Amino acid sequence: MAFSSTMILPLLLVLLSAFSATSKSVQENFMQCLDANSEHPIPISAFCSQTNSSFTSVLNSTAQNLRYLMPLVPKPEFIFIPVYESHAKSAVICAKRLAIHLRFRSGGHDYEGLSYASEIETPFILIDLNQLRSINVDVDDNSAWVQAGATVGEVYYRISEKSKTHGFPAGLCSSLGIGGHITGGAYGSMMRKYGLGADNVLDARIVDVNGEILDRAAMGEDLFWAIRGGGGASFGVILAWKIKLVAVPETVTVFTVPKTLEQGATKILYRWQQVADKLDDDLFIRVVIQVTKTSLKGKRTVTTAYNALYLGDAERLLQVMDQSFPELGLARKDCIETSWIKSVLYIAGFPSETPPEVLLEGKSLFKNYFKAKSDFVQQPIPETALEKLWEMLLEEESPLMIWNPYGGMMANISDSAIPFPHRKGNLFKIQYVTSWYEGSKDATRKHMDWIKGLYDYMSAYVPTSPRGAYVNYRDLDLGMNHNNASYTEASVWGAMYFKGNFRRLVKIKSKVDPGNFFRHEQSIPVVLDRA
Repeated sequence: MAFSSTMILPLLLVLLSAFSATSKSVQENFMQCLDANSEHPIPISAFCSQTNSSFTSVLNSTAQNLRYLMPLVPKPEFIFIPVYESHAKSAVICAKRLAIHLRFRSGGHDYEGLSYASEIETPFILIDLNQLRSINVDVDDNSAWVQAGATVGEVYYRISEKSKTHGFPAGLCSSLGIGGHITGGAYGSMMRKYGLGADNVLDARIVDVNGEILDRAAMGEDLFWAIRGGGGASFGVILAWKIKLVAVPETVTVFTVPKTLEQGATKILYRWQQVADKLDDDLFIRVVIQVTKTSLKGKRTVTTAYNALYLGDAERLLQVMDQSFPELGLARKDCIETSWIKSVLYIAGFPSETPPEVLLEGKSLFKNYFKAKSDFVQQPIPETALEKLWEMLLEEESPLMIWNPYGGMMANISDSAIPFPHRKGNLFKIQYVTSWYEGSKDATRKHMDWIKGLYDYMSAYVPTSPRGAYVNYRDLDLGMNHNNASYTEASVWGAMYFKGNFRRLVKIKSKVDPGNFFRHEQSIPVVLDRA
């Protein structure tokens, strides 16, 4: 049967009307179920549907990667914003009862947008934990309860309100949602002294697949082990963490020393690789590598910036550097003595006079199209290989690499203490990023091809059996779940993120969520017969 042009428009209107009615009925059924199952009244403002004028702004509010906000990327049917923990509990009960797929986010920093977008599971709804952000600091107990929607910047600020000599070893980016951040491990500038954020968790509150709110005692040690580094959104909805506060001195020292290729960057970086993991545990020196303009018109170079936090004063820092890394040429004028909370602002990249209160705003300093990858390095990369690397970086518009040093406490914690396994034997971790500001297919393909080429080149200089990857730098190139992924299929990416801990994660997942309700493109699979 052939359709005339006069018939197409009415047919489209009918189809659109049917879609709208279906979407509306999903939300109405969900709302009715919530009303029947929630301990607290649910305000109408807790819902934001696609027809709501604020839908786009709410969806985009904390999403960092513009690739997953493009028009063709499927959007949630509606967004539900719990005001109480009981609302999140009811949301799980109702989504399961109505067979509605859930995505949930605390900060929106998932590199592949898995917390707020879905390529393979549609339709779906988004549970945004943004309003669950209370922070209760108990300095006497050296602990704090923090809800999932709070940012790490807010956590740092609230700790500093109570004490100048307490801190927490989590991420460098202040707008990270603490809920999802800790589920992957949580890197930070105190990791060589105290380990990861996930290494410093005492308790948690989670909504499980049965809609029950469990603490550590109720969930048991297996599930408590899994959620601290086993990747977000596989086991339930994290509501809150009880974190262990760590000691920081009243005076810490920060510095940033840039070295360009023309200033001998290659040799200095080669030396950094030899000493970074062996430095004093109080000293964290990461290297931020970017392409920058030179004084010559149209010419670019590679700049390696040594960005550091030392848990002590400048005088002692200079002694440590003179003994361990004199090649950098650190001078007293490079050192800034400050408080721990102001060091957080410095490391995060805020301007020098920014007041700590900016951390309460929870705003990110960037939002663009980007793709990231990661590696763990166990042998220094030769100078000749670095020179080729610089050539590749200079081919790209806005490349970025961040090299984070290991050693210290990171080498002293067992690979199996939590699911995060990348410990002893690693010199440093590399994060590769390329970003762009124009969302066309051609631009996206160009930059994606470039970073894949860079990643392929680096395979000669990192362990490959398996190659390591950091789950908080989510990378779908490593593999994805399709329908019910087999253990063998999922092990490809699972072994890279979790090494030998992947098998235990699958066993725990199979026990606590046998129906695989909590799932996404790289969630821990349920494979009862093979795991």
